[in-house]
Amino acid sequence: MTDQNAELDEALERVVEAARAHLAAVKTAAGRIDDDDVWQAYVDLNNASFAYDEKLLDAFGEVTPWDVEAIDPDEADRRFGQLGESAGKPGADPYPQVVSVRQRRDYRVPSVAALLRVAEAARRSSVPEDEDSGPVESVGEAVLELLQAGDGSLASLDVPELEPLDGLLTVTEVTEPLDLEAFDDADGSGPFAPVEGDLLVGRLDEHPFLPDEDDHDHDHAGHHHH
Repeated sequence: MTDQNAELDEALERVVEAARAHLAAVKTAAGRIDDDDVWQAYVDLNNASFAYDEKLLDAFGEVTPWDVEAIDPDEADRRFGQLGESAGKPGADPYPQVVSVRQRRDYRVPSVAALLRVAEAARRSSVPEDEDSGPVESVGEAVLELLQAGDGSLASLDVPELEPLDGLLTVTEVTEPLDLEAFDDADGSGPFAPVEGDLLVGRLDEHPFLPDEDDHDHDHAGHHHH
């Protein structure tokens, strides 16, 4: 039992040392996400705690409050891409993934003339005063003008001249990122079409907020997972 006691003391000391090293790494990282030193210190502390718990169980049938499982140090290295070509690049992932978020929102145009006027005003504000901005000639051109004048997001279309209808958003895991050069400027469907190997994770249905609805009907949305 004396040898077991000595091993327990040593195992506990390794836990204490690992805990101090982990705290030092955390302080040095100062909140930096996915810091390699913090992760390695975490693995060391985890495994030291696991080893102590196992020795305590073997020697006395007692356990610690630490519910941990051993972590393979090699797996820990791969977690930060420290093997092979990615060595020396903290935070690199040897198995990167690409996620595609695609959104559609339809709008009703209560007054074409009103929409054209607000789009022409947006266009005039974006060209020098001594240049002719030219007229906006269609509702599609008007919406594009509002997007260009804004930040390019659908929030740019939050104007009284457009009434939002239903929309949806999809999240898809894709094999390859979007290559803009692979599609003609006039191709509006190709960049959005799924290809073999893409995996649809889920769809979020969006319903517009309508002021005259009851509160319990406001802005409801549903998730559909595939």
